[in-house]
Amino acid sequence: MNFINNDTDLEKQPTHIPGFDWIARGGFPKYRSTLISGTAGSSKTVFATQFLVEGVRKNKEKGLFVTFEESPEEIKKNMISFGWDIKQYEADGMWVFLDASPQPEIEVVEAGAYDMGGLLTRIEYAIKKVGASRVSLDSLGAFFSQFSDRTTVRREIFRITHALRKMNVTSIITAERIDEHGMIARFGVEEFVADNVVVLRNSLEDERRRRTIEILKFRGTDHYKGEFPFTIIPGEGIIIIPLSAIELKQKSSVVRITSGCPELDNMCAGGFYRDSIILVSGATGNGKTLMVTHFIAGGANNSEKCLIFAFEESREQLFRNAIGWGVDYEQMEKEGKLMVVCEYPETASLEDHLIKMKKTIESYKPNRIAVDSLSALERVSTIRSFREFVISITSFIKHQEIAGFFTSTTPTLLGGTSITETHISTITDTIILLRYVELYGETRRGITVLKMRGSTHDKEIREFQIDGNGMHIGKPFRNVVGILSGNPVQISPTEVYRTDELFKDR
Repeated sequence: MNFINNDTDLEKQPTHIPGFDWIARGGFPKYRSTLISGTAGSSKTVFATQFLVEGVRKNKEKGLFVTFEESPEEIKKNMISFGWDIKQYEADGMWVFLDASPQPEIEVVEAGAYDMGGLLTRIEYAIKKVGASRVSLDSLGAFFSQFSDRTTVRREIFRITHALRKMNVTSIITAERIDEHGMIARFGVEEFVADNVVVLRNSLEDERRRRTIEILKFRGTDHYKGEFPFTIIPGEGIIIIPLSAIELKQKSSVVRITSGCPELDNMCAGGFYRDSIILVSGATGNGKTLMVTHFIAGGANNSEKCLIFAFEESREQLFRNAIGWGVDYEQMEKEGKLMVVCEYPETASLEDHLIKMKKTIESYKPNRIAVDSLSALERVSTIRSFREFVISITSFIKHQEIAGFFTSTTPTLLGGTSITETHISTITDTIILLRYVELYGETRRGITVLKMRGSTHDKEIREFQIDGNGMHIGKPFRNVVGILSGNPVQISPTEVYRTDELFKDR
C-alpha cells in the first residue's frame, strides 16, 4: 500500500517500521534515496535491515542489501535476535545480498580518480535478478574511508543516488557521523547530495542514554519536525514513539467508579470518573500503596479486571502488605480479576517500559490500572524523557477509556509547593495529596482532594488513620493551617471562626 502526501502529489512508500511512517507522513518518498546518518551504536544497520524485512513481511516487496562493512553472514547472525529469518527470505527469493565488504588480505591503494561504474553494474544486476523494489546500502563510511578526496566522495554519492532512482527502487544509504551534534556525516557532503536525510542519535544525557530519530529533510514533501524517541525491542526491532501523534480526542465518561474507600468516594462526590487519570502524591510511608490496594480491591469487588505495574516493591511484598490490610491479591489472581507486573526501573529504558506496558494493557484488557510509583521511573530518566513517558502512557490509558491510578513520592517529608519535580500534575484529572501533620509532638496523617476535573469535591484537609482494615478518613483539621506547604501551625478556635466568617462574606 502506498500513500499520497496531502500537500503534494509525491508518492510515499510505507516503511512499516512502527511509528516512522507517522512522523514521515506516509513513509519514504518513492524511488528516492534516503541518507540514514548516526554515530556508532545508533542502530543504522538495524534500521537498514528492518526496512527490507518489513517490506518482505508486510508487502511482499523484494529487497537487496548491499554491505560495505560486515559480511552477509555476520548481518544474518546479528539480526536473528529480532526474529528476522533472513536465510529463509533468501531461500524464498525475496532477499539478496551483494557483498562489497573489504577483504582483509587485499591492500587498497588510492591512485587517481575512482569510478563506481563496476559496483553500480553489480547493484543493477542484483536488482533485476531478484526484482527488488527496496535497497539498503550499509554503509558509505566504510566504503569511502579509503579515499581522501571529498570531491570524489560527493561525485560518487550523487552518482549512486541518481543511478538508484533510474532503477525505480526506494533506497536507504547509511552513513557514519563523528559526534551526535556535529557534521551530519563523516565527509560533510553526504547530506547535500541525498534527497532525504534522517538522523539517528544515541545521546548521553545526565549519564543516561536516550535514542532519538529526526527527519532532517525530505526533498519535495512534508514531514513532522523535531526529535522523536525510539527504542529497540528484541524480537521486534526499532519502535518509534511519536509523541506528537497523541491527539486530544479522548471520550469523557460521566460514569463513576469507586476508589475502594467509601469516605474517599464521598470526598470525590461519588467516586472517580471511569476514564480519569488519578495522581496520589505524598511522602514515603504516607499510605500511597495502601490507596492502590483500596483502588484495586474496589474494582475486583465489582468484577472488574485490574492491573498493577509495581516499580518499587516485589510481588511478595505487595501480596504481604495487601493481606495485612485484608485484601487477598492471590485469590483475585485465581479469579482472573488481577494481574501484577513487578520490575525494577533500572532494568530498561523508559521507552522500553512504555512499550511493554502498552502491550500488557492491550493483551490483558483491564478496567483499571495502577502504577506504583512514577517516582521510581523518574529517577532513571531525564526530565524530558519522563514527561514524554507520562504523556504517552496517560494518553494511551484514556483512549482505552479505563481509569489510571498513579502514585508519586514528594521530595520532602512534610510536603511542599510542588506535586512532582517535573510538574506532571497538569496532565492528570484528579490529584489527591497525602501529608504528615505534626501536632502536640505527634505525627498524624492528612488527605485532601486538590483537583478533580469536571466535578465538585470536598476541599477540606481531613485526618486519616491506617489499621488492619486499611484507610479510615475522619474529620477535617479545623485548627491547623500550613499543612500543604509543610509548615503546619495551630490557630485558636477564635481565629478559625474569624477565617470562616471572612470566606463566608466572600
